[in-house]
Amino acid sequence: RMGKRRCVPPLEPKLAAGCCGVKKPKLSGSGTHSHGNQTTTVPSSSSGPLQNHQHPDGNNGRENVSDLTLGPGNSPITRMNPTSGALSPLTRPNGTANSTKNLVVTAEMCCYCFDVLYCHLYGFPQPRLPRFTNDPYPLFVTWKTGRDKRLRGCIGTFSAMNLHSGLREYTLTSALKDSRFPPLTREELPKLFCSVSLLTNFEDASDYLDWEVGIHGIRIEFINEKGVKRTATYLPEVAKEQDWDQIQTIDSLLRKGGFKAPITNDFRKTIKLTRYRSEKVTISYAEYMASRQHCFQNGTLHAPPLYNHYS
Repeated sequence: RMGKRRCVPPLEPKLAAGCCGVKKPKLSGSGTHSHGNQTTTVPSSSSGPLQNHQHPDGNNGRENVSDLTLGPGNSPITRMNPTSGALSPLTRPNGTANSTKNLVVTAEMCCYCFDVLYCHLYGFPQPRLPRFTNDPYPLFVTWKTGRDKRLRGCIGTFSAMNLHSGLREYTLTSALKDSRFPPLTREELPKLFCSVSLLTNFEDASDYLDWEVGIHGIRIEFINEKGVKRTATYLPEVAKEQDWDQIQTIDSLLRKGGFKAPITNDFRKTIKLTRYRSEKVTISYAEYMASRQHCFQNGTLHAPPLYNHYS
């Protein structure tokens, strides 16, 4: 069973969205559980701070999940090769799957996100533009903290954005405006991990089970108990990390999207599902500092990074 292939879904323009659950609740296939913290607010949609992918249809705000559109001139978003002359990525771009493929995402993108956050938190001017590709992609920036890598912020957009401005915007949005968490602080920097996800290969699924755990990210559209269209999304790694099966993932997404009524199998069949893939890279603050060490003066960590690093 294969869904109809397309690069990007015809979604609302530039919606931001939340990507992950906060805890690992045990979900039952019956769908009658409330899922506790899985219902997050959509920071990046509706008014005020972003909220999770729970916006009424036509909402032009942002969510912690993200909505995608076509590239320039409505051309499909396709895989592109990294720009030649890009700065060398870290030697160990962990979190990147299928490293044998020619991926667009690089560790330098995570370094740039750290640059942006560092400069913001210390009141320095923002760093110069990076050298990696500025092609448009739907994207997510995720922050985790500590040895157990607890989620600390995750917001992105399904709208294709040029990477330089998109990563800068969603670095700060995910770090400071995810309504599930307080804004990140200077003191938390040393414990942080940053992930950048670029979304690709959007397809209309034939039904709500037409996707694979650990392979596909999914975005669902549904009509809630009040007759309002809602959406919600999880990146490809979420269901696998939470050890959920397909139905548990769908039910969690429904709760995340604000659906409060009992979930029946007949209702699941009314869901419109879009599946997608992502390229992801993750680095720690320690790896970031190691890559930038020559840019800091006199060994201090409080000098603004990268002022001579980018051309």
